[in-house]
Amino acid sequence: MNIAKRIKELEKLNSELYGKDFFLTWEKSEDDLRAIFEVAMVLKEMRQQNISSKIFDSGLAISNFRDKSTRTRFSFASAANLLGLAVQELDEEKSQISHGETVRETANMISFLSDFIGIRDDMFLGEGNKYMRQVGAALDEGFATGVLPNRPRIVNLQCDKDHPTQAMADLLHLVNEYGSLEALKGKKIVMSWAYSPSYGKPLSVPQGIIALMTRFGMNVELAYPEGYDLIPDIVDIAANNAKQSGGNFKVSHSMADAMRDADIVYPKSWAPFNIMQQRTQLLLNSDKQGLVELEKVCLDNNAKFKDWEYNEGMRKLTKNADAIYMHCLPTDISGESCVQGEVSKETFERYRIKTYIEAGYKPYIIAAMMLTSKFENPADLLHRLVKRNQVRVF
Repeated sequence: MNIAKRIKELEKLNSELYGKDFFLTWEKSEDDLRAIFEVAMVLKEMRQQNISSKIFDSGLAISNFRDKSTRTRFSFASAANLLGLAVQELDEEKSQISHGETVRETANMISFLSDFIGIRDDMFLGEGNKYMRQVGAALDEGFATGVLPNRPRIVNLQCDKDHPTQAMADLLHLVNEYGSLEALKGKKIVMSWAYSPSYGKPLSVPQGIIALMTRFGMNVELAYPEGYDLIPDIVDIAANNAKQSGGNFKVSHSMADAMRDADIVYPKSWAPFNIMQQRTQLLLNSDKQGLVELEKVCLDNNAKFKDWEYNEGMRKLTKNADAIYMHCLPTDISGESCVQGEVSKETFERYRIKTYIEAGYKPYIIAAMMLTSKFENPADLLHRLVKRNQVRVF
């Protein structure tokens, strides 16, 4: 679909993204999500056609990563730059936060000439999303009292509940693989736990996937060994979404059974819900010895399920022995990045380039989240940008 047609599709949508933060996909309407997809694809096509999408002459996008990141960190920076903003990283160790500065003070002090704040806070179960909303409340106060000239919008770059930029990029990848959102109806996607030689991987990716893919009539199967549960409330959201969309949601405990006739597979390790609860308390209490002991218990338990590896045997169970393989990256590759992990080296290599393509949608998704939250009529804005036809590279 060309740019003009996408802008017309965008005009038809009744989205309500303007003036709002993006915390969780399940807080947004279907039209909201479709609007982000259309804007993302227009921005992607504009770049391919060498059309500048700079809509800011100045301003900052604050990058606040409270956990490690490669893809999302650079995607956020790329998205901000795509729209004309400079990026400033908030390093908490180099700021007064390390000396006890409050959330409400920090939020205001970094926001005088800022337009967006991207936050990753996924280590503390029950705390990450709450922290983002505390920042939002502080910004509301700052704007209402005249401290801030405008209210920066917040983009959730991963929390304890959801990884919306990842899940949205994943879904946009599938839309482009199959041709449309409607073409995904009835497709079977397996969100499966997979063995990892590390512990403490967040729950937000599998939770984000099951909560989003069930919105669009897909048949979603969540597979994991007994005991590796996700947050129950979010599993319930996925089940309810499936009922409303005409899809299906199922939980199973056999990787091989789940993979049978799958159209799409997403083998990804995560820590059990109850373990993440324990880990959060230990982290909050700075209990280093407790964390060491918990890690040993978790790794010993993980080792019981080394057969939960996506490999050639598993691949051959999928539809046409060639299901679309997805991963948020980096994945634990058996025989390459680790002795044994989530996926065999042979199988990962078969789909490696496609996972890079999958990751490549994230900067555009983030830029679309920014643009739609800041401009009331994104279709008109995009139309004017295309009409202006300013080249990006001379």
